[in-house]
Amino acid sequence: MAHATHANAALTPRARLKMAKLIVEEGWDVPRAAERFDVSWKTAKKWADRYEAEGPAGMVDRSSRPHHQPNRTPAPVVRKIVHLRWKQRLGPVEIADRLGMQSSTVYAVLVRCRLNRLTHIDRATGEPIRRYEHEKPGDLIHVDVKKLGRVPDGGGWRYVGRQQGEKNRSSTVARTGIPRNKWRNPVIGTCYLHTVIDDHSRVAYVEAHDDETKETATAVLRNAVAWFAERGVTVQRVLSDNGSCYKSHLWRDTCAELGITPKKTRPYRPQTNGKVERFHRTLVEGWAFKKFYNSESARLAALPGWVHQYNHHRPHSAIGKQAPITRLDNLAGHHT
Repeated sequence: MAHATHANAALTPRARLKMAKLIVEEGWDVPRAAERFDVSWKTAKKWADRYEAEGPAGMVDRSSRPHHQPNRTPAPVVRKIVHLRWKQRLGPVEIADRLGMQSSTVYAVLVRCRLNRLTHIDRATGEPIRRYEHEKPGDLIHVDVKKLGRVPDGGGWRYVGRQQGEKNRSSTVARTGIPRNKWRNPVIGTCYLHTVIDDHSRVAYVEAHDDETKETATAVLRNAVAWFAERGVTVQRVLSDNGSCYKSHLWRDTCAELGITPKKTRPYRPQTNGKVERFHRTLVEGWAFKKFYNSESARLAALPGWVHQYNHHRPHSAIGKQAPITRLDNLAGHHT
């Protein structure tokens, strides 16, 4: 193993070896060798002794870490700190208060245990996040529904302000004849985005609908399976949450007909379906709220182009900053 030379070292390992050989093997006296290499006689003697004892391997720098650290935090205390961090996600100040310690000491322990940041700890359980990825495209697909309020004619409140946004909603309701809710507030409806993500490649398939019924969900599944099949991918399993459309007999029967094994996430654990949840965040930031749309139809018209950009051109950090489509074992011509 190669060792880096200390920043303030007067000699490189090669020079140390050369100097030590002159003393040990060629009989030079220590002061003469020290003068030749412009170091103190103590330094020359040290490297000569080490060469005599260890050979060429002794010419590299040793760790400056002390052999004994009497003030190091005891292991039982470290275990308590780690337990409070994992199970209760407490910060250094709170942990220090509970254990009667200095917060700086607690922070040093968290850094040493690589727990000083919570980004790699599951916020629901406090356990380290276990990331997984299936080996081949189609081994598992994730499905879910993202709900978005429709954009009123003239634009939504995010871009035109609350007051004008409410006026736009009211005029849209008047034009379309959509009934108001029980509080007489104008309601322009919800867009249901049925999304499908391939676990291995992160390739996405998205359809926008007016509902999330079992009929719509199964139709989207059929379309997605056919879409992936055109790209050389055979779907084996599908993971969904416990929504009513995914617990229906129609969903079960459709999966059986397509030769797919249906799987469910643990209740109240959306992290199990984390890849599609993360995609929804990217979808909202990159498409839904990225720019001003003067109507719902204008926003939906931009959806296919954004999904194509995501699949074919956007570098994905979780797969080595490659575009998702590059991970499909598909036919030539589908990567363009």
